[in-house]
Amino acid sequence: MAQFNKILIANRGEIAIRIMRAANELGKKTVAVYAEEDKLGLHRFKADEAYRIGEGLGPVAAYLSIPEIIRVARECGADAIHPGYGLLSENPDLVDACTAAGITFIGPRADTMRALGDKASARHVAIAAGVPVIPATEVLGDDMDEIRAMAEAVGYPLMLKASHGGGGRGMRAILGPDELDAKVREGRREAEAAFGNGEGFLEKMIQRARHVEVQLLGDSQGNLYHLFERDCTVQRRNQKVVERAPAPYLTETQRAEVCELALKIGRAVGYQAAGTVEFLMDMDTDAFYFIEVNPRVQVEHTVTEEVTGIDIVKAQIRVCEGATLAEATGTPSQADVTLSGHALQCRITTEDPLNNFIPDYGRLTAYRSATGMGIRLDGGTAYAGGVITRYYDSLLVKVTAWAPTPTEAIARMDRALREFRIRGVSTNIAFVENLLKHPTFLADEATTKFIDTTPELFRFRKRRDRGTKVLTYLADITVNGHPETSGRARPAAEPRAPVPPKRRLAAPPAGTRTLLEQQGAAAVASWMKDQKRLLITDTTMRDGHQSLLATRMRSIDMIRVAPAYATNLPGLFSMECWGGATFDVAYRFLQECPWQRLRDLRRAMPNVLTQMLLRASNGVGYTNYPDNVVQAFVARAAETGVDVFRVFDSLNWVENMRVAMDAVIESGRICEGTICYTGDLLDPAQRKYTIDYYIRMAKDLEAAGAHVLGVKDMAGVLKAPAARVLFAALKDAVDLPIHFHTHDTSGAAIATLVAAAETGVDCVDAAMDAFSGNTSQPTLGSVVEAMRHTDRDTGLDIGAIRQISDYWEQVRAHYLAFETGQQAPSSEVYLHEMPGGQFTNLKAQARSLGLEERWHEVAQAYADANQIFGDIVKVTPSSKVVGDMALMMVTQGLSREQVEDPDTDMSFPESVVDMLKGNLGQPEGGWPEAITKKALKGESPSTERPGKHLKPVDLEAMRAQLSRDLEGFKVDDEDLNGYLMYPKVFLDYMGRHRQYGPVRTLPTWNFFYGMQQGDQISAEIDPGKTLEIRLIALGDTMEDGEVKVFFELNGQPRTIRVPNRKVMATKAVRPKAEDGNPDHIGAPMPGSVASVAVSVGQTVKSGDLLLTIEAMKMETGLHADRDATVKAVHVQPGGQIEAKDLLVELG
Repeated sequence: MAQFNKILIANRGEIAIRIMRAANELGKKTVAVYAEEDKLGLHRFKADEAYRIGEGLGPVAAYLSIPEIIRVARECGADAIHPGYGLLSENPDLVDACTAAGITFIGPRADTMRALGDKASARHVAIAAGVPVIPATEVLGDDMDEIRAMAEAVGYPLMLKASHGGGGRGMRAILGPDELDAKVREGRREAEAAFGNGEGFLEKMIQRARHVEVQLLGDSQGNLYHLFERDCTVQRRNQKVVERAPAPYLTETQRAEVCELALKIGRAVGYQAAGTVEFLMDMDTDAFYFIEVNPRVQVEHTVTEEVTGIDIVKAQIRVCEGATLAEATGTPSQADVTLSGHALQCRITTEDPLNNFIPDYGRLTAYRSATGMGIRLDGGTAYAGGVITRYYDSLLVKVTAWAPTPTEAIARMDRALREFRIRGVSTNIAFVENLLKHPTFLADEATTKFIDTTPELFRFRKRRDRGTKVLTYLADITVNGHPETSGRARPAAEPRAPVPPKRRLAAPPAGTRTLLEQQGAAAVASWMKDQKRLLITDTTMRDGHQSLLATRMRSIDMIRVAPAYATNLPGLFSMECWGGATFDVAYRFLQECPWQRLRDLRRAMPNVLTQMLLRASNGVGYTNYPDNVVQAFVARAAETGVDVFRVFDSLNWVENMRVAMDAVIESGRICEGTICYTGDLLDPAQRKYTIDYYIRMAKDLEAAGAHVLGVKDMAGVLKAPAARVLFAALKDAVDLPIHFHTHDTSGAAIATLVAAAETGVDCVDAAMDAFSGNTSQPTLGSVVEAMRHTDRDTGLDIGAIRQISDYWEQVRAHYLAFETGQQAPSSEVYLHEMPGGQFTNLKAQARSLGLEERWHEVAQAYADANQIFGDIVKVTPSSKVVGDMALMMVTQGLSREQVEDPDTDMSFPESVVDMLKGNLGQPEGGWPEAITKKALKGESPSTERPGKHLKPVDLEAMRAQLSRDLEGFKVDDEDLNGYLMYPKVFLDYMGRHRQYGPVRTLPTWNFFYGMQQGDQISAEIDPGKTLEIRLIALGDTMEDGEVKVFFELNGQPRTIRVPNRKVMATKAVRPKAEDGNPDHIGAPMPGSVASVAVSVGQTVKSGDLLLTIEAMKMETGLHADRDATVKAVHVQPGGQIEAKDLLVELG
């Protein structure tokens, strides 16, 4: 028996490697061939020798060149050639060439291949052997009239099949005569590209069919075994997706019948080596019909190997060396071939199931495969760093699972698929997971049309791939910087990471929220009034950083210290941590979800009340919303974790607060109806904001159902003597606990708080020491010390306060870029009366307009603008309007007199016009008539509540629309309410989140400044799931304007490419098709242009073929979707294209 010494594998990828492994086990040398475009293919490096073929030929044509294959075999001294599957595996000309060259072909004889490899001639063999066949035509010629007649004779529906090759290449379903011409031409081109021969025939299509195939092995002594059957029913585009052995739905009688039918065909031609006989099983009659023979090893041979224990590839080689079947397989006879257990194989491909299975290509940035008992992997270029090209089959790896029962095998496969981590290209894994769980598949009721008729298989969430997304963000910030810190001050060195105080107790003790949960909002209000101690709300997590750092504090810095608050300061009344500007800034600038922040804080502080700032009918936005939107927002916030709602109106109009207050009361949470303080109560000239005014409003809020009366001194202009008068009067006027909020812009706020406490105020706001003073709140530690040893002693632990303040000091060092630069308090606040937060923001706006040196003019203009509007309450959003007006006055050099002069023509800021129209509501005494008339140019303003005439939003319709806009994303109540408040901001956030993932988990320094070479950080993306990230190196900017950034993620190398936006890319870019433009025909996938069927100026009708695209050996036709004229053609045959490239323009 002649032994092979060296085997050349005339193939590539997975099957080439599979053959090499078998040859190596047999002690034989292996030779690989590769095309230039495939020079990084792993099969090349697995071989003992590898040679390039096909110089001057295309990437597939190189592998189809018989002269090249024979040339390399002769030059390297190979004595046998194994063709694998696909490519030349079914071409008898290769067999003849091998014979002529004195080289053994590992496979059937040429005459056998001609009789069976050609599907048309194989039918004749089957008929002669007495095997049932499906009605079909002879091989199709070039005469389309003759083809139409043949099709009519057999009857529609039909299946076009390529005579040579398999894998679904060249196959097309033809449902009627109108499809015949186009489908025949498409199929022929695809078969020609895949197999080098476009010959085919038409076959009657069975509507409910299973696909069953039988594995044969034959030797040169006339012995022939079957290795039982495989089920290959689950297919897409006639390509098998899942294969099983044995077919679980066959009875023993049916199994014996189909195996005998296969043997009949094998015996009829004296079959040698490995081959597969394929049948369709009619599910309605259980009849088997011969389809074709594949005279080669099949992709799915692995499942048969698993259940029979026979190595089919090694048996092929031995048989062709002259061994008998008994010697080649180790089984003396057919009777000794037995089945053991069940196996199924899934093909993991680089295709995108959500985008019509368009093949993807690129570099595998990460690859982690499955393993474990009963799992077998057969892969090609499947490793981190491997490059998937556009030229070849999209198969990445075959996964085969074996188990004693079908159910266990499916469960094992499901487990294995979930173990895979493949990044850098799209895969079909999620789709296959869906398929394996589908009841039809599990019940063995699937037909060959199962995938095409089961849309729910495509309903799955895309892989989150959070690690790659976070790395992309870090790479982007490292290369390009963060837009929020650009041009701002940066610490000289990276501050040390903040470390929160240790918790003093294992579990949080009972606190104010415990009381709310047990007894309700009214009980909390009653309890507040009964307390002798001064209650304190800590504002650090909301107004503290809003006033000092332009609201830029990130959730991670709050959540880290929250457990220490819960155990070390359980005596706090509440933590103000949500609402106001923090809501949109989280989405807009910090790339995090404010609802997630609330959930996390609620979980970390289960015992202390959480508090938010609610702008009444403005929600957390800057405009009025329909009543049902406000109601829905409040209900969701209460459900997610807000306990105390501080409800205010920017003009102190109680009528505008009622909807929000009612919603809070209905939720069962604490409604703090709030008065905004402004002016100077003790000024004898004050005629508007008098004691009577504040008492009247307090009574209105009490009547509206408020549990607590809030007094919000947003500018910090309430002086201590006035506080004594105000709070004494309010305590007498209403039976509500009073909660006082102020700012320390003037430096005198601590005195005001002490006066308020002495007058009987029940609760005051303060910020932790490190975040207090200036435009923030008074210093919490100092308030506690001021009350110590008095009857209003707060009872708070000053040691715990200082420890937490030390933590906040560490945190603040990371936000230097957002500091206001204000070095000391300022009495100027009594002039302009700006809210603390707006003072910070308006200074930044003035700086951006070049008015930094003219700040005192801006401050005076703000005071003048306030008087122009009739001396109004100034708090978001009304304060923003006053600020807009002030900036315009300074930049345009306008005085108050000029603005008020009806003869001075000018345009007002849009926000001013909107406010004077009545869209923010009504101030005390109404809007000044003269300025309203001038700004509105005669248009009549509204004096009714703005939300009264706003049409309710259909929340469920809006949810459905948002879900469609987000490509099927499941929109929960939090997302919906975020969108309703800020539609564009929310959508922008979602877009960035899809690109960058959960960046909220990154340390603050790295979020704003990226990483330095050698830096190593951790990011906990889920409880118990932490990413370990290390920056290895930063590449130079490449010609295409991109930079490679090299990381280690959990110890594995990862390379991320990001654009360097500081340089111009030099690479010419093909124009892209515009989304939503019906005149633009874009490329649905990357690949090459196979043919162009139209020219400029040509008139086309709906359904006409425009051009065809070839990718990974599969061809797709693009058709006109309407009658039109071809305006431009941007490609030509053979041209390479990327996804979304503009191909054709219609006019």
